[in-house]
Amino acid sequence: MSRSGPSGSVQADPSEGVRAYRRSGVDLQAASAAVDLIRGIAASASRPEVVAGVGGFAGMFDLGDRRMLAAATDGVGTKLEIARMAGRLDTVGIDLVAMSANDVVCTGATPLFFLDYLAVGQLVPEEVAAIVAGVAEGCRRAGCALLGGETAEHPTVLAEGRFDLAGFCVGLVEEDEMLDPGRAQPGDLLLGLRSSGLHSNGFSLVRQALVPDRAALDRHVPELGRTLGEELLEPTTIYAEPLLALAREGLALSAAHVTGGGFYENVPRALPPALGAVIHADAWEPHPIFGLVAEAEGVGPADLFGVLNMGIGMVVVIPRAADEEALALAKGWVDAAVIGEVTASPGLTVQPRRR
Repeated sequence: MSRSGPSGSVQADPSEGVRAYRRSGVDLQAASAAVDLIRGIAASASRPEVVAGVGGFAGMFDLGDRRMLAAATDGVGTKLEIARMAGRLDTVGIDLVAMSANDVVCTGATPLFFLDYLAVGQLVPEEVAAIVAGVAEGCRRAGCALLGGETAEHPTVLAEGRFDLAGFCVGLVEEDEMLDPGRAQPGDLLLGLRSSGLHSNGFSLVRQALVPDRAALDRHVPELGRTLGEELLEPTTIYAEPLLALAREGLALSAAHVTGGGFYENVPRALPPALGAVIHADAWEPHPIFGLVAEAEGVGPADLFGVLNMGIGMVVVIPRAADEEALALAKGWVDAAVIGEVTASPGLTVQPRRR
């Protein structure tokens, strides 16, 4: 559970959230170990133009003339099961684009194009069209082209009504305009861009906590002001416009897309290895859905910072002197707040501000 600090304030215990996630069937430690193994394998299938491979938010490929391609791939995970149960397939395509496009823009790259892969147990044209319509909408929000895709029918492998969805995004950035964790320094601030809710991570835990059956999705939840199904299917925010605007104005140094592994895994990826960060957990108010998940799992809301985005979908490292300008610019697209700062010591701490 969350523990009290010296002044009685509540600090996060990420191990509690990770254990809850493991009980739902997802092992974040195993996932990290798999990435470590894959990194070495991928290195054996490289080219001289590869600048950054496995481990970053996006792989980087040098085109020459100081132009860099950024590429990322992802899926929507078990949020697809919520869509299937609810019979609403028109939003998960937005999630699909968001998961990869948000990784690409963490490098400062402008998304150029996207491709999707859809596997279904039984091909129903109207359902496929609804899913791809969501992908197209996601591409419009990211400012990229839907260049193509593949739809595969897998009878006897996927049950009727079941489907899986994956895709990848490619962007372009000039070398001297790249966002680089190496640019962060102690004292820089962390600008948090508001999420639309759960986004597309942690749904194995969420389904375990809140969705015992199909009927639960139709239940109106007063704290949410809508049904549980409507809340869970809220599309992932795409941050291309605000983040690239910050980058163009020289107000963004690096960025972290807060996805699987929450703050503890993702924010350090926007920093040099020798530096760390403190997150002020009282700098914003998480959406009510996060409290509902925590209560159902018997953990404190602060304990879920290692699993969920807790209301912040993108963290941008900005110069301390540029805080007001960066905040005003970001708020032209999305709610935002200064939520922490870079520290001289490695590691990440989640705690309230000292008063």
